Amino acid sequence: MSLLGRDLAMDLGTASTRIYVKRKGIVLDEPSAVIRDTLTGKVIGYGAEAADGADADADAETCWPVSGGLPVDNELARRMIRHFLRKVHRHPFSRPRIVMALPEDSTPIAQLALRDMAFEAEARGILLIPHALAAALGAGLPVMDCVGSMVIDIGCDTARVAVVSSGAVVAAGAVPYGGRTMNRSIVRWVECEYGLLLDEPEVEAAKRHASSWKPLDRAVPVRGHDPHAGFERTAALPVQGIYEATRQPVESIVRAAVETVERCPAELAADLVERGAVLVGGGSLLRGLGRRLRSALSMPVRRAERPLDSVALGLGRCAEDLGLISRLRRR
Repeated sequence: MSLLGRDLAMDLGTASTRIYVKRKGIVLDEPSAVIRDTLTGKVIGYGAEAADGADADADAETCWPVSGGLPVDNELARRMIRHFLRKVHRHPFSRPRIVMALPEDSTPIAQLALRDMAFEAEARGILLIPHALAAALGAGLPVMDCVGSMVIDIGCDTARVAVVSSGAVVAAGAVPYGGRTMNRSIVRWVECEYGLLLDEPEVEAAKRHASSWKPLDRAVPVRGHDPHAGFERTAALPVQGIYEATRQPVESIVRAAVETVERCPAELAADLVERGAVLVGGGSLLRGLGRRLRSALSMPVRRAERPLDSVALGLGRCAEDLGLISRLRRR
């Protein structure tokens, strides 16, 4: 280990934070959560213990200080990042250098806030690259080639669409719809049709189990609370109903993808028709999404091999080769 500290890559996500260590790979993958006492305001835990410990203590609340790749609570986000860094970088006399992703729609003020927060969390230096380039690198797309490549990142609360070529983002778009919006749509549908209240883990499990496009007459069992009867019961949700419940957020993502392609130069749009688009992010695990996008875009759509880790892997490639960052910036 260098006396100055390791080179790390951090994917600061709404739902999870992943840290990639140079020559080691992803060594940390924990929820971007902070648990604190509601009476005193004291922070009790971070990460996995925060996501799992709120139900055990009636006086504790779980906070999620990150949204859309940027902190919404600077103090809690700073303390969470410092906790994660100390967990993977246990050296008392050195501070790490961090590579992080910057959303394309972020403001200069947000960029400065992200830098300041990283320095306050004991980072020696911070290198920022566009979020779309990190996702494309992690998905294995030829970012540096003079051809168009499309990446669609469906995160927890935001879906980002971008076309990259020659080491730069050519066109980009974003909509405030992601995996959490899909889950809320399913919750509202189940409450209206079946009179059940589902919690987040149950909805996420149901969405994952509806993993095949056919047969649509298959049913997914869920267990929720019946507020009228006062006890829990089980219901069988048809897969077709789950697809219909998520139609509105999915159609918004499809429109954003179509509009992004329309803003591309003609030669890059022609590349996309042949090469297609790649899906990354947790929301991409919803089966049937690729089929809807293929139909609307008239191009091939596939899911990355490791959709949840694509941004972290792309940032990790930059941490392994810092010269890659300078080439991206130059272009």
